[in-house]
Amino acid sequence: MLKRLLDYNDGEEMDIVVLIKNSQLRRNKKNKLFLAMQFGDGSGEIRGNYWDANNQDAATFSNGTIVELNGKREEYQGRPQIRIYSLRVVGPQEGYKLDQFVKSAPEPIDDMQAEINQFVDQIQNRTWKTIVQYLLKKWGKRFYDYPAGKSNHHAVRGGLAFHTLSMLKDARGLADNYEQINRSLLYAGCILHDMGKVLELTGPAATQYTTEGNLVGHLVLIDEQIMLAAQDLKIDLESEDLLLLRHMVLSHHGRFEYGSPKLPALLEAEILHRIDDMDAMVYAVTNALQHTGKGTFTEPLLSQDGRRYYRPKHDPALDSAKHLE
Repeated sequence: MLKRLLDYNDGEEMDIVVLIKNSQLRRNKKNKLFLAMQFGDGSGEIRGNYWDANNQDAATFSNGTIVELNGKREEYQGRPQIRIYSLRVVGPQEGYKLDQFVKSAPEPIDDMQAEINQFVDQIQNRTWKTIVQYLLKKWGKRFYDYPAGKSNHHAVRGGLAFHTLSMLKDARGLADNYEQINRSLLYAGCILHDMGKVLELTGPAATQYTTEGNLVGHLVLIDEQIMLAAQDLKIDLESEDLLLLRHMVLSHHGRFEYGSPKLPALLEAEILHRIDDMDAMVYAVTNALQHTGKGTFTEPLLSQDGRRYYRPKHDPALDSAKHLE
């Protein structure tokens, strides 16, 4: 069986076909150009630096390019990396497809779709349910295929739906415990909160931000989609129901410094923000722990302010959990 990228141990040399997930031309302390690169396949991702690069190298080894990578895995500052010996662009005639190098969520798409539809059925407010159904139908193909992010969390095919479903399950538990929660509003907010990422991101392979994503962002993009849906569905654009739903998506980042145009001003909006933040954290930490040896610490996690997390020598819950990436 052929080894994949994460199957190699430190010190092992590799000659493997991978996808360039990210490539940026930078300068080192001596003002020399190099490419800071992120390689990936179905097993995961590892970074590496291509030294003594030039503008032509940057154009040749760009995001989304399939290459043959010859190098050695090693560790640098507690993180795995590839010492690159050589890179060669793999031509289309060699039979490789982008899909071969894209990681997928640990749940089948059909199963996630069926479960999310069960939550949709429980939305009792007609305005919210109709808009959710309309937008799921309009963007469903992308919604169940796209990642939920470029790198920090749920950055896999189907990651957006996986993140949404996980949040819905958390929302159900909280609504079961706190009877004052408007379950229908919280479910609708969970389903729609990140749906703007189908317009913000380019897709699951070599994910980048679109021009809309960079200039507008997914919070405003999904608010626009909600308004367009309301117009098509002949819903009163000044109704309180529509206003509450818009507030849910526009405030879900929770803080101005996190790009939220509004702070949560509804109980359900506050809960949505906290569920979103918690699910992203659990995913990021779990993913890092699953790539960490027992009795050791993870690499510093940028999404968690550079903190490192310890993987206990005996942790049956983590050991039996589905592998995220």
